[in-house]
Amino acid sequence: MVQIKTPEQIAKMREAGLVVAAIHAATREAAVPGATTRDLDMVARKVIADAGAKSNFLGYGGFPATICTSVNEVVVHGIPDDKTVLKDGDVISIDAGAIVDGWHGDAAYTAFVGTGHAPELIELSRVTEESMWAGIAAMKLGNRLVDISKAIEGYIRRQPRPATGKYGIIEDYGGHGIGSEMHMDPHLLNYVSRKRGKGIKLVPGVCLAIEPMVSLGTPQTEVLADDWTVITTDGTWSSHWEHSIALTEAGPIVLTSPDCGKAKLAEYGVTTAPDPLG
Repeated sequence: MVQIKTPEQIAKMREAGLVVAAIHAATREAAVPGATTRDLDMVARKVIADAGAKSNFLGYGGFPATICTSVNEVVVHGIPDDKTVLKDGDVISIDAGAIVDGWHGDAAYTAFVGTGHAPELIELSRVTEESMWAGIAAMKLGNRLVDISKAIEGYIRRQPRPATGKYGIIEDYGGHGIGSEMHMDPHLLNYVSRKRGKGIKLVPGVCLAIEPMVSLGTPQTEVLADDWTVITTDGTWSSHWEHSIALTEAGPIVLTSPDCGKAKLAEYGVTTAPDPLG
C-alpha cells in the first residue's frame, strides 16, 4: 500500500526536509582535503541536534552513523570513519536524513573535494543531478511511476558518452516512497523495466524520494564485507543525487530543497506548489 499524506503531514515532512538541506549545506562546507568522513558525520549530528530533530539513518538496520559518505567508486551506503581522509581530487556523495515529529526527509548530493577533477567526473555529477530533476519534473498529477523512471533514463541516455564509453545506471538501488518511514512503497527504478509495468498513478499526497545513481562504467555493484558499503564492480567512480518530493493538487514540492525546487523546475516549465511552511 502506498501511503497518501495530508497537507498537515506534508508540512511536517517539509520541516524534516529543511533539516536535511541544512545538513547538506554544513557538510558541503566541511568536505575539504584532510577532513575524515567521521568529521562530516559529526557535523551532521550537530545540525540534527541543534534543530531538535532525530536521525533516521543512525541505527537503521544497524547502520552506525548519521550520514552515508560514499567516496569515489563507492556508490552508496559508505560508513563514516576515522580512516577515510578526503584528498584533493576525491568525489564524495553524502546521503542524509532527518525525522521531525515522526515524519521523514531524505536527500543526497555529490561534492568535489579540492580541485583538479577530470572533466568526465564533473560531467558525471551534472548528468546525474539533471536526470534527478528530469524525474522530479515528471512527477505530475495523472502520470504513472514509470514516467519518472523514463524521464531519468531518457535524460541520461541522451547525453554524449563519457571518455570511459558509457554511463552505468545503477540497477540494484533506486528511489522509494517516504513519509512515516524512510523507505516505503513504491520502489522507483531509475530505468524502465517492462517487468515492472507502469506502476502507481501519481495522485495528491504521494511522496517519493527520487535518487539516480550513475557510474562511469558498469551498472553492476557489490556489497563489501561490512554489509553496507556498495561499490561498482569495475571500480569506476559514481555520483548520487536525491531529493524528497510531495505531490499536491497545486503541483510538486521538493521538500529537501530550500526553495521547494522552484528555480530548477521552472527550467522544465513546472510550477511548484507553495511552501507549506509559508
